[in-house]
Amino acid sequence: MSAGTEKIVSSIISEAQTKASSIEEEAEVESKSILEEGEKIALIEKEKILEDGKKQSTMRYQQIISEAKMNSRRMELDAREEIIEESFKKAVENLKEIASSDSTEYKESLNEIIIEAATEIGGGDLIVSVKAEDVAKIKVSISSIENEVKEKTGNETKLEIGDNINTIGGAVLKTKNGEIEVNNTIEARLLRFKKSLRSEVARILFK
Repeated sequence: MSAGTEKIVSSIISEAQTKASSIEEEAEVESKSILEEGEKIALIEKEKILEDGKKQSTMRYQQIISEAKMNSRRMELDAREEIIEESFKKAVENLKEIASSDSTEYKESLNEIIIEAATEIGGGDLIVSVKAEDVAKIKVSISSIENEVKEKTGNETKLEIGDNINTIGGAVLKTKNGEIEVNNTIEARLLRFKKSLRSEVARILFK
């Protein structure tokens, strides 16, 4: 190979080496840049995953606490309800005992119950029904009951004892034509007043 040709070949090789070196450097820089960018993205994703995990963990914790509070409240309410219902049962048993006795307290209460129902109807000719054991209790005071209803309503009032009823105590009154009826038995009164009584019982039991 001539000196001239060697020179040209040497120049081409040298230029190729320079270019190759430049390309290599650029590739290394680009590779480093890509790697750094990848690491940044990976770090962001990692933080995002951790943050999402933290949020989910916090949300789950709050959910568990909320459910626990709700369950605790429900159990407390159920326990209170059970106690209130038990109190009502005991009250009914006590009322049964009083209503089955010959006590003055019950006789007076029975008279008041009849007067209340007769006054609500407006007096007049009425039929009063009680349990068999209470018939004798009201017979002795029918006249005074009629007079008190007359005073309250301004209407002449006559009470006729009707058929016996199955009840703890109290009375059912109705007009002779049956158009108006007031159920003032102990059971009916308890049912009517149970909501307000429940609040009162709860206040006393859990104050």
